[in-house]
Amino acid sequence: MDDDGNNSLDLQEFMKFLPDFGVEVNPDEAKVMFQALDKDGSGTIDLNEFLLGLRPPMSESRMHILDKAFEKFDKNGDGVVTVEDLQDLNNLRQHPKYKDGTWTEEEVFENYLATFDSTPDDPDGKITHEEFVNFYTSLQIENDAYFNQLIRNRWKIQ
Repeated sequence: MDDDGNNSLDLQEFMKFLPDFGVEVNPDEAKVMFQALDKDGSGTIDLNEFLLGLRPPMSESRMHILDKAFEKFDKNGDGVVTVEDLQDLNNLRQHPKYKDGTWTEEEVFENYLATFDSTPDDPDGKITHEEFVNFYTSLQIENDAYFNQLIRNRWKIQ
């Protein structure tokens, strides 16, 4: 689909591939679809925007447990997780690169934050609720009960 190889789709590339996948829409409908997927308004759809646009909605039970986990993750309650919020996560100090002296504690925390960042080409060192949910959506676990137990265990939620 990405004819020019720039790791994103412009409107022309997007409109070109729709019929290939059996999507028959007029140009105005295609533009509306494109704009809905282009979350950052850049005029292109990157892979992350594309995948997020195609994912099914998260169930209410999953959102509930993720909300609880995010509240626990966001120590100061400001709605954004930063390195400061991670200081009490002792398990990060068990990271092999910290233990062997390759990384400082802050580098371990920054690396951890980057795993959640939905803009890997432009990490900002912060995790929003949306990025947190997007990360866990990417796990693609089909069973809600298993997903919820996984989150409860990871974040020690009763």
